[in-house]
Amino acid sequence: MDRKGLLLVFYAVGAILTAAGPGQGASPTAARMVLLHHSTGEVIWYGGVPEWFDEYNRTHGTSHRISEQHFPEDGDNSPFDYWEIWVQHGAEAQFRGSPTLPTLTAQYDVVIWKHCYPVSEIEADTGNPDVTSSTRTQENYKLQYLALRDAMRAYPQTLFVVWTGAVHTRANLAEEQALRMRAFVQWLRTTWDEPGDNIVLWDFYQLETDGELYLKDAYATSPTDSHPNEAFARRVAPNLCQTIVNALTAGPSPTAGPSPTAGPSPTASPSPTTGPRPSTTPPRTSGGGGGGCAIGAPGWSILLGLLPGIFLFRRK
Repeated sequence: MDRKGLLLVFYAVGAILTAAGPGQGASPTAARMVLLHHSTGEVIWYGGVPEWFDEYNRTHGTSHRISEQHFPEDGDNSPFDYWEIWVQHGAEAQFRGSPTLPTLTAQYDVVIWKHCYPVSEIEADTGNPDVTSSTRTQENYKLQYLALRDAMRAYPQTLFVVWTGAVHTRANLAEEQALRMRAFVQWLRTTWDEPGDNIVLWDFYQLETDGELYLKDAYATSPTDSHPNEAFARRVAPNLCQTIVNALTAGPSPTAGPSPTAGPSPTASPSPTTGPRPSTTPPRTSGGGGGGCAIGAPGWSILLGLLPGIFLFRRK
């Protein structure tokens, strides 16, 4: 085979592997998963997430394992906090008592992460975005999310499921902040989220708001408590679980998130009430919720994707 033919082979192989879809190393039948959360995520967890996977394993012959972890161990779980731990200190094993991506991706095939409702307390942009700032503005959030996307893509063997942010009830959030939150979520959907990578966006915001601006009072613990209630958690937990399974089994073009009105299909997923009733232990609160490791190996897909460039460089 001449050099031109060899180049074509490398291009073809690299294209096939890099298009293999999200979480190329995540087993569709035996994935190790972790949900990183504070109080809002814990409510959804107790809405039946582990029980859903127990039943799914029983009826599908799979052996998925899912656990949960308070993250970070200290402080908020805003975009800044994830950026500080996973990007700024990403070469360390842990920071602020919480695991970085090298540690998490060595332990889990699927990493699910989210923010609590203080993420919706967004102030006006200043015109001077700063990725190192903990100030809640859209301009800072966008820089932090772009850096986080690059960090997650450095681990193509891991599937990341990212929730759109939780939002306050009407009583707890000014309208201008709610409007900024909606604009940021729309940016996540239309600009930040891209097909063909190892990141899936689950639209929790849409489920909480039904397309409006706030967590609906009917879905909240109370009009002045922005935690979702148990009934809401039981309704949406199966949706999250099915989204994860869809992403593990569908390859490229996974579901981008739940339909705003569709509940869990009784035929597409195990019933959320099957098996033991989830614990009703009150969720952990965190005030207002906001109120020697090297970077992982890039994987064969990335290496093979680079080989054509190497050959072309040597040819010049």
